[in-house]
Amino acid sequence: MNRAMTTSDLHDLHDLRERTRQFAQARDWAQYHTPKNLAMAMSVEVAEVAEHFQWLPTGAPAELDAATRAAVRHELADVLLYLVQLADKLDVDLHAAAIEKMTLNAVKYPPLPGLPLGGRR
Repeated sequence: MNRAMTTSDLHDLHDLRERTRQFAQARDWAQYHTPKNLAMAMSVEVAEVAEHFQWLPTGAPAELDAATRAAVRHELADVLLYLVQLADKLDVDLHAAAIEKMTLNAVKYPPLPGLPLGGRR
């Protein structure tokens, strides 16, 4: 996806933050959602994403059947939800942090001369 984030996207991040807060509070889980625990849980979910690709020849999307695609989608959602909760606990504005990091990456990794925006010659 090659598009700029919109106000709607920011609203969606705030909505996810509120929903994850409410979900945890309704189950009395907020007490366990320390930055350490959230970071560890997120790393487990990332490993669960990787597990689906572990023995595939290339890991190309065409190698995933419909059930595996659905499982990967759900694991990615888990990663995102833990990320949103961790950012919330650390008072990190994810949108601002992502823009800041992309700016730093653009300086660290400048575009190759003569390479079109699509990235391939």
